[in-house]
Amino acid sequence: MTKITRVEIHEFGFDAKNLGNLTGADTVGAMGFAKGATSRFNKYAVLIETEDGCRGEYVTHWVASPSACAQSKMLAPKLIGRHAEHREGIYDDLKREIRQFDHMGHGPLDIALWDWAGKQLGCSIGALLGGYRQRLPAYASTYHGDRNGGLDSKEAFAAFAEQCYDLGYRAFKVHGWNDGNAREEAANVLHVAKQVGDKMTLMLDPACELRTFADALYVGRACDDAGYFWYEDPYRDSGVSAFAHKKLREMLKTPLLQTEHIRGLEPKADFLIAGGTDFLRMDPEYDMGITGGMKIAHLGEAFGIDVEVHACGPAHRHVMAAMRNSNFYEVALVGPDCPNAVPPVYACGYSDMLECVGEDGCVGVPEGPGLGVIYDWEFIESNRTALTVFGDD
Repeated sequence: MTKITRVEIHEFGFDAKNLGNLTGADTVGAMGFAKGATSRFNKYAVLIETEDGCRGEYVTHWVASPSACAQSKMLAPKLIGRHAEHREGIYDDLKREIRQFDHMGHGPLDIALWDWAGKQLGCSIGALLGGYRQRLPAYASTYHGDRNGGLDSKEAFAAFAEQCYDLGYRAFKVHGWNDGNAREEAANVLHVAKQVGDKMTLMLDPACELRTFADALYVGRACDDAGYFWYEDPYRDSGVSAFAHKKLREMLKTPLLQTEHIRGLEPKADFLIAGGTDFLRMDPEYDMGITGGMKIAHLGEAFGIDVEVHACGPAHRHVMAAMRNSNFYEVALVGPDCPNAVPPVYACGYSDMLECVGEDGCVGVPEGPGLGVIYDWEFIESNRTALTVFGDD
């Protein structure tokens, strides 16, 4: 057994061009195309070191809000003196420790422990999980619609879908406008399907933008008519009402994909048993790490349903590689003439930018030890805004 002696939380920032804030909210989902604009994004990196000098690392893609970082700092001291191999016990204790919060700071610590385990054993996380595939079918997941000359019309969405098809994508997900205009959303659903539905699998994710159940039903019926693969988080219950989504399921043909905004194994099981979804949503950053994420994958498998991995990153690729019951890897968020706002911290060629897909419509799973990526610590440190260290007193 190997004791954890040090945990570091590195907060840093980077700039992304042609992206602006469309709503004023402090989330990546509020960002969209804004020609000539430069937006600052803040992320944080976790480094866990053990007494033998082995390091586990993870840089957040999505869980990077001040509240999530604060939770990681709250939990990090609990790792000092623990055996790094005891991921299951650590998961259980940290889950209880942060039970009064939303759990968003737990995942990066768990992922770093998995990276440590892979490096210690000289194999990838995918291999540790029993991963059996190296190529993952991917979909292009758009930024929200804008009014700035990017994804500003149904024609622009369809044209971008064609661009994605030419790059190799065979699946495409629409995030509509934050306005939540049901008629505009439905028209977009139908137009994109008319243009590319015969050659691309299509999904819709309003990201809880539609204001009423009636609006969700109206847009959902457009999904039915257009043959969409799933309909995700439609309206402003914030994706958490099992009763409402059960009722919506009973009135639509298009499968619902829920539980992105419900954290962890037990609440997702309750939502599923209550009939609120057809697919489960899981994210190793959101759902208490790879340890928590794989529990959800197996929950879905036990019920005979699919579990779709939310968002992108090396941890996301490893868990999907080990899941039978998952269909597509989400390259999010993308749009014409603007980057995916993931941190540019890879010194090994790893990428989740729009062009990361191959001609086969797939992305690869990193093969090196642990996460299989090499982080650019020089970039992280040169752009660092804060460093918090626990241990090695």
